Amino acid sequence: MKQAKKITIFAGHYGSGKSNLAVNYAFYLKENGYQTALMDLDIVNPYFRSKDSTAILREKGIRVIASEYANTNMDLPALPPEMYSMFLDDGRYSVVDLGGDDRGAYALGRFSEKLCDPEDYEMLLVINRFRPDTATARDVLEVVGEIEAACRVKFTGIANNTNLGVETTREHVLDSVSYADEVSRLTGLPVVMTAYCAHLGELDVPHPFPITLTTKSIWNI
Repeated sequence: MKQAKKITIFAGHYGSGKSNLAVNYAFYLKENGYQTALMDLDIVNPYFRSKDSTAILREKGIRVIASEYANTNMDLPALPPEMYSMFLDDGRYSVVDLGGDDRGAYALGRFSEKLCDPEDYEMLLVINRFRPDTATARDVLEVVGEIEAACRVKFTGIANNTNLGVETTREHVLDSVSYADEVSRLTGLPVVMTAYCAHLGELDVPHPFPITLTTKSIWNI
């Protein structure tokens, strides 16, 4: 893993695993000595959000900021003012869980003017080869264009999160490397993370990121 940025945003197609990666990355930062906040910007999907892990995140000293409507059946475009704290120079590192596709990405648009310098933020494109709408690298390219247009923020890297949930094998992860490389070639974005469930053991993949915590006992959410 390269040096952490002040703000790290996880975005991508619905079901690619953004929330799970955001939660695990928040733990990674905390375990490596960073004061960390997790911000749930997913105002589209009321069922699978990083807010699901609020109790364990707070237990570890990670601040959680989310809409009061998260985990309800209400989809209102309301964001708490605490979201703006990600731009404060208070020594805290922020991890942002963004909603899926272009519809979910609109929530980030109100912050776009503050996210114009890639030195200040990382926005990772979460990809999963086993999701129907991102099965090929060219499918992913279309998703990239839609999300960037919606939020007016550019991706800076790729998080390969190819999995089949609890049925994922070592071979599934290893075979996904060429897929991620092709996405990288088409988008011009570097692969900065290859995520996989830790019980699979060590894997020889680019920038391995073993996941140890899952939300709602489902990996790809």
